[in-house]
Amino acid sequence: MKAGPAKKRPKLKSTATANPRVSAAISEHKHQSTDSFPIAAIGASAGGLEAFVDLVRELPPDTGMVFVLIQHLDPKQHSLLAELVSRETPMSVEQATDGARVEPNHIYVIPPNKALYIEDHTLRLKPRGDSRNEHMTVDFFMRSLAEDQGNRAIGVILSGTDSDGTLGMGEIQAQGGVTFAQDETTAKYDGMPRSAIAAGAVDFVLPPKGIARELARIARHPYAVHARKTEGIELIPEDAGGLNQIFQMLRKTAGVDFSYYRQTTIRRRIQRRMMVHKIDRLADYLKFLRENPGELRALYQDLLINVTSFFRNPTVFDALKAKVFPAIFKNRTGDAAIRIWTPGCATGEETYSLAIALLEFLGDRAQHIQVQFFGTDVSDASVSKARAGFYTENIHGDVSAERLRRFFIKAEGGYRVSKNIRDLCIFAQHNVLSDPPFSQMDLICCRNLLIYLEPMLQKRVISLFHYATRPTGFLVLGTSEGVGTAGNLFSLEDRASKIFARKVTVTRPNLSFAVAKSHDQPDSGGARRAAPKPVDGTWNYVEAQKEFDRRLLSQFSPATAFVNADLEIIHTRGPIDRYLKLAPGRASLSVLKMLQQGLLFDLRNAIAQAGKGGKTVRKQKIQMRTEEKVLRVDVEVVPVSVPNVKDSFFMVIFSEAAPPRKAESRSPKSVPSANASRRIEKLEQELAASKEYLHSVIERHEAANEELQSANEETLSSNEELQSTNEELETAKEELQSTNEELTTLNEELRNRNYEVTQINSDLSNLVASINVGVVMLGSDLSIRRITQAAQKSMGVIASDVGRPITNINPAIEMPDMKDAILGVIERLVPFEREVKDKAGNLYNLRIVPYRTLDNKIDGVVITLMDLNESRVAAP
Repeated sequence: MKAGPAKKRPKLKSTATANPRVSAAISEHKHQSTDSFPIAAIGASAGGLEAFVDLVRELPPDTGMVFVLIQHLDPKQHSLLAELVSRETPMSVEQATDGARVEPNHIYVIPPNKALYIEDHTLRLKPRGDSRNEHMTVDFFMRSLAEDQGNRAIGVILSGTDSDGTLGMGEIQAQGGVTFAQDETTAKYDGMPRSAIAAGAVDFVLPPKGIARELARIARHPYAVHARKTEGIELIPEDAGGLNQIFQMLRKTAGVDFSYYRQTTIRRRIQRRMMVHKIDRLADYLKFLRENPGELRALYQDLLINVTSFFRNPTVFDALKAKVFPAIFKNRTGDAAIRIWTPGCATGEETYSLAIALLEFLGDRAQHIQVQFFGTDVSDASVSKARAGFYTENIHGDVSAERLRRFFIKAEGGYRVSKNIRDLCIFAQHNVLSDPPFSQMDLICCRNLLIYLEPMLQKRVISLFHYATRPTGFLVLGTSEGVGTAGNLFSLEDRASKIFARKVTVTRPNLSFAVAKSHDQPDSGGARRAAPKPVDGTWNYVEAQKEFDRRLLSQFSPATAFVNADLEIIHTRGPIDRYLKLAPGRASLSVLKMLQQGLLFDLRNAIAQAGKGGKTVRKQKIQMRTEEKVLRVDVEVVPVSVPNVKDSFFMVIFSEAAPPRKAESRSPKSVPSANASRRIEKLEQELAASKEYLHSVIERHEAANEELQSANEETLSSNEELQSTNEELETAKEELQSTNEELTTLNEELRNRNYEVTQINSDLSNLVASINVGVVMLGSDLSIRRITQAAQKSMGVIASDVGRPITNINPAIEMPDMKDAILGVIERLVPFEREVKDKAGNLYNLRIVPYRTLDNKIDGVVITLMDLNESRVAAP
């Protein structure tokens, strides 16, 4: 079976060489892996074999592609699928085996009762039934293909009866691959193609023969030929000015600036759209965009990559339940609401997953705790779908049967999130890069958004998340994401799940909201708050006491440095300049970089011992060299814990060691003469007077210096107070912007819900007015809620009877036991049906069924009266 394709490879090479573009690609990438070929996953169900045969008949045998057919097969029957397909194509066709490495110009067919996936160009098999998503065999393989091959993955959906393949096609499209669906008019069963098309996960809708022709074209296209992790043939030059023009068009149309999104991703998505429309030059695509506004919207949606799933990476939700949710619940104060935000929520699966996980964690406590979930995304279409909360049937591959039963309602064509979950979740259109963030969040879950941003925007978003979280809040990022250089804002809590805890920072990070940019404020060394000035005469005494405390701490306290866990100096006291000095070069507050010569080794060891043991560590008689002399220094490191703060701190105390005692030696003195003694005494008196005079001058000079220093300190204090006031105003402004953004979100949610209610009421009013069937809806208290015009005639009720119990009305039909029948339906939930007559002798079919809410609760009954007279007259 494997000898055939090997003989055909020279033909593939000659065909490729005939195309100059592909020839250049091959010569340019000889050093790259030989596995750079597209792989097409073809999913089908009922009626799919005929469509697949039509497709392979039109395929050239030397496309250089790999085709994998995934069809729903009877698990108990031997499959002849490979044999049947091999009769229709010269390509090698074989049933997939575990560990088989795929080769170009081969067709691989899934075996019965197996789940098939691909890993590093190697097919893998496992028994079906190990997990729920393996029953969705098409989704299961396509998802693995998207992850393994990226933009070389191709998805094709043919005839079938369910929605399998829809999620997998979305994953392929999100990774930059190309997707096809069979035209519904040519499909024997259109369920699978129609589901994928409705989800917006299809690039081409064609009959099987048309799909074959497009696959042959794509196989030769540079976008599919080059290796996954390189740009390959540059369809878009690096200095292409057309990119900026596309960004301007998108910014004008959608209000989103893609200039600082990751350029490799942007270029790849634009190349994908060019390939779909068979355009090779950026200038031609730019012209196409100007002439087709619909393509601009399609490109915008393509750039957003709005693909997600329920409970993506389940281990992350296990970690949230084990670590994050208990910490949030423990740190919750009073009756404060638990607030969770998911920026870039796409179509809402992530937000609903978090809501379900938290409710499962809280259990019976959930009804006593206020919980708020905010899901935001820049795409209005995605937000609208998230609000609706309706998803295709194949989500049961990601959601357990128990969760489907508790938190979802089965509807036609899929599942709808239950109302009690949807009421907790607020969705709104929001651009995290330009709109003010929310605030006071216990948890922010933003997975796989930062990977699409340049480092500059990543740093800005992380700073916004730090502002938006509470002091005890958490941040969850994607598996390929991190906080980067913002390690001073968040600390890593769980490496595998990428869970970070908010740090308490010494200085507040600068924030800039696009709607009202703030000016950078100079660092004041901390947010110092000005004390209110007393109105009575004690103000002078208070100031004097503050001056006393200041001098006491500055003159008599030991030389002490207060450092954080990163060994950065936060505050100092005493004559610290004897032991620390600013090092030349770039300024740094690291205590290790400012130490005098000789102290580094012992102090670093002392800090390490204190941090490990949590006890005070002393180092004595350390030799310290200064520019003048060598001193002996004692160092003491004291670990400090601050309540409600997770970070650790250290107090480093320096003191000069006592010098060794030396015996004093005296030299003999000669006895001066009497004249000499008097002369010396006189000179001593003059010297003492001079000293006294000089001392008074020095004291006056020192007093003047102290007054100037006090005035300078008062000026600095006033400056700090003004700066603190400015910071408070800036913080208040940012909080107000966040509050306004949250109110805007709530108003938008309310407007959408009001619109939905108005639309439903309008539809219901038109329905009631148009149907020619007597319908009476009763509440659980048997009061009339709604009636149709036909019911007024058949039952003898009128519009003013709405709100009255039906037992207070004498209906026109002859049925004395109507009340018992209604109560029986409410009690047993079994529909009641009987033929009845009215007073005029007209015959009706009366049917009483339970009134069910969207949450599947019973809240009354529905009575319908079908007129049987017309049907009997019409009967022969």
